Amino acid sequence: MTPKPDPRIIVALDVADMASALEISSCLDPALCRLKVGKELYTRVGPAAVEALKKPGFGIFLDLKFHDIPKTVAGACRAAAELGVWMVNVHATGGREMMAEARDAIEGHPFRPLLTGVTVLTSLDEKDVAEIGYADTAANTVLRLARLAENAGLDGIVCSPRELGPLRGAVGDAFLRITPGIRPARTSLGDQKRVMTPGEAVAMGAHYLVIGRPITGARDPVAALEAITAEIDKAPDGR
Repeated sequence: MTPKPDPRIIVALDVADMASALEISSCLDPALCRLKVGKELYTRVGPAAVEALKKPGFGIFLDLKFHDIPKTVAGACRAAAELGVWMVNVHATGGREMMAEARDAIEGHPFRPLLTGVTVLTSLDEKDVAEIGYADTAANTVLRLARLAENAGLDGIVCSPRELGPLRGAVGDAFLRITPGIRPARTSLGDQKRVMTPGEAVAMGAHYLVIGRPITGARDPVAALEAITAEIDKAPDGR
């Protein structure tokens, strides 16, 4: 049996309507990428967005960053599992109990999604982190939250590629590192601050890369996706 492809690129469909999401996804290949459904699209369209985007065979990362009392987050993760998504995330700052209950809520589900914890948003720099009230650097805060998420039984974390180095050896090799803040060379940073190129992130140990505008905003999204895939394939795999 031919193994199912495990594409490392997750294309962020940060769009406002279903028509735009379908237009972009219709150009893409499920063998080369998965799709991320975020807050705006999900709030406007709801579960129908996930259902429509799953049909061609895409794995869906439901990026709603649940952060609430443990029971509420557990129920939300259970609902995500029932939608058949590939991955769902929670905020690691919700604490050990919240993350553990979320994990327990999906354990044993026939369509159990990967459960990941968001650490420090890639839109934040050191000044922002200090202003929020973290007593440590972004890198050390990510490291602490990663260990907490791993101990709570999550499958991995979402972090900036800049924190991939410190995470080496600090968490298990199988503990997934999903990295937004990926920008090919000579592209705009947008609202990202702690960034890295696709090849650099893979070499530093990223398992999956979340990439939005460099693909969805490209004149030719297919060519952009293929170029980034080629860059990843040529990079040394640091996992």
